[in-house]
Amino acid sequence: MNQVVVVTGAADGLGKAFATRFAQAGYEVVIADINDDAGEALARELRAGTARAHYQHCDVTQKEQVEALISDTLEQLGAVDVLINNAVPPAALTPIEEKSDEEFQRQLNGGFFAARWAMNAAFHTMKERGFGRVINLCSLNGVNAHPQTADYNVAKEALRALTRTAAREWAPHGITVNAICPGAITSAFLAMQEFAPEMAERVSKQVPMGYMGDPYEDISGVALFLASKDARYMTGNTLFVDGGGHINGINWASLFD
Repeated sequence: MNQVVVVTGAADGLGKAFATRFAQAGYEVVIADINDDAGEALARELRAGTARAHYQHCDVTQKEQVEALISDTLEQLGAVDVLINNAVPPAALTPIEEKSDEEFQRQLNGGFFAARWAMNAAFHTMKERGFGRVINLCSLNGVNAHPQTADYNVAKEALRALTRTAAREWAPHGITVNAICPGAITSAFLAMQEFAPEMAERVSKQVPMGYMGDPYEDISGVALFLASKDARYMTGNTLFVDGGGHINGINWASLFD
């Protein structure tokens, strides 16, 4: 029986790379997203390559939809072996004093609580099976306190704290919980390239390896490793998969000069 992986925000970008890589490795993949056309297209594409893939609409800011994602997967496929919490709502670039409470709450719902809801929903089946892999996508924005994304930063750092705490509490049950902070060409970075190409070039040049990572080639394999039996003794870690960006300390403030 194939292991089952649930990936939120899987219709494009990093999520699509995770879904594709895991499908190619023989996992049964549940693609969760709010973009039904793109999500269903990816599921068809993966099935055409003999993978077992399913799409489910899920707005991660809505608790009932997140819980339904996990319960429906358990009912239809019998397991959630790997949970990748990748989806997050978009955030506007504005200084802290101009951000509303509603903006902070939206980021907390989609970037923090969504992962908590999914993790709690999947915990009992993982505990019963004595095996589980949770991979939370966090961000260098929060680690390095990038300006004008305070709501996003707060949500992602809260998720890192949850990751470490869950790792300690769930370790006796054979469940590992780790975080990845990627430096990748996401939809947000592509938008920056289109509308502010000079800014995008400056970001890339500050990465020690000289380029932003490709979601499939540079990031997805790390998630596949964390999901494997080879990573059974790794938990509570934050993996910076960013070409050394966290070492160099990318000066995001300078990009707004």
